[in-house]
Amino acid sequence: MYRMFLIKYAEIGVKGKNRYLFEDALVSQIKRTLKRVEGRFSVTKESGRIYVQAVGEFDYEETVEALQTVFGVVGICPVVLLADEGYDRLSEDVIAYMDRTYPDKHRSFKVQVRRARKTYPLDSMELGRMLGGDILHAFPDFSVDVHHPQILLRVEIREHIYVYSEIIPGPGGMPLGTNGKAMLLLSGGIDSPVAGYMIAKRGVMVDAVYFHAPPYTSDRAKNKVVDLARLVSRYSGPMRLHVVNFTDIQLYIYDQCPHDELTIIMRRYMMKIAEEIAGKEGSMALITGESIGQVASQTVQSLAVTNEVCTMPVFRPLIGFDKQEIVDVSLKINTYETSIQPFEDCCTIFVARHPVTKPNLNVIRRSEENLAEKIDGMLKEAVDTAELIEIDG
Repeated sequence: MYRMFLIKYAEIGVKGKNRYLFEDALVSQIKRTLKRVEGRFSVTKESGRIYVQAVGEFDYEETVEALQTVFGVVGICPVVLLADEGYDRLSEDVIAYMDRTYPDKHRSFKVQVRRARKTYPLDSMELGRMLGGDILHAFPDFSVDVHHPQILLRVEIREHIYVYSEIIPGPGGMPLGTNGKAMLLLSGGIDSPVAGYMIAKRGVMVDAVYFHAPPYTSDRAKNKVVDLARLVSRYSGPMRLHVVNFTDIQLYIYDQCPHDELTIIMRRYMMKIAEEIAGKEGSMALITGESIGQVASQTVQSLAVTNEVCTMPVFRPLIGFDKQEIVDVSLKINTYETSIQPFEDCCTIFVARHPVTKPNLNVIRRSEENLAEKIDGMLKEAVDTAELIEIDG
C-alpha cells in the first residue's frame, strides 16, 4: 500500500535563511542511511517537504527502522500518492484508504486538508467537510471528532495529492554534520555510548578514542568497544575509532603515584591523549559519559581537577542523569546488552580500593611531578602508535 514517506522535521523549520543548508544535510543523511536497506529510493525536497519514494521492491519495516536512526527526523509518515482526476476520484481513493487502513471502523476521525496549490477548485475547509461526509456515508460506524480524533486524516493538495494518517516517531535532533565534530572517550560501559549518541543527536559528527591495556584487558574487551562504536554509528554516521595502548602509562602511574589518586591521574592523562588526537582529527571538543557523583572520579571536585588539563570544551551530556535514565537510553539505542558483557576495560583494572573523592589540584600536580622523567615521551608514543579502526554503521 505504501511506497512513499513524508519526512517531518522540527527545529530545521526555524533556521531562517540558512534553512536550506539543514534541509540539504538531512536529505544527504537520509540517502546515506538508506544505502544499508535493500532496494532503491528517490529522496526529494519540495516546498518545505522531504519525500522518500521506493523505486521497485523494498522492505517496508526495514526502511522505517533505518529512517528512525536519522537525526533531524521527527516523524515518518507513510503516504499514499493519489492521481489528480477530480473530486469524485479523490473521494473514492480516500474512502478506499480509510477502508484498508482501519478495518475497525468504530473510531472517531477528522479530515485535515492543506491546499498548497491555490488553483485547486475547492478550498481547504470545503474539501475537508465534503470528504468527511463521504467517509461517514460509506462507513456509518465512524464518527467525527474535531477536537480529539482517534484518526487524523491528512490530505495535502500540492503538485500531487498526498494522503496519510500515521506519524511514526523519529529520533529528532539536528542533521549530522551541521554542528562540527567532537571526540568521544569511549569505554566498554553503559554511559559513554549513550553520551556519543546524545551529542551526535545535536548534529555533531563523532569520532572516538578507546584506551586499551593489554594483557590486563583482552581482545574481547576491545572487540566489545568496536561493537559499541558500530551500534552508535548507526545513528552518528561513519566513525574513526582510535585504539590507544595505555598499558605502559598506567603501570608507570601505578608505580610512581599514590594509589588513592590513581583514577584521577590516569583520567587526566587520558584527557590529554584524547585532546591531542582530537586536534589532529579536526575535532573541536571532547565527549565523556560522566555523571555527577556516579563514581569517585565523577564528583564535582574530581571533574574540576580532570578538566584542568583540557583546553578544548568537554561535553558531558549525562551530567545530570541518574543511572536508570542512562540505561533507558542505552536500551532504546540497543547498546545496553553489549555494554553489560563482562569484559573489563582499563579503567576498572587499576581502580584503587579507596580512591580520593575530593582531590586537591595542587596535591595532584605534585604527585604528577614523579612522572616528569618519562611521561611526555610515553604520551607521544601512545598517540603515534594508536590503531585506527574505520567504523560505518
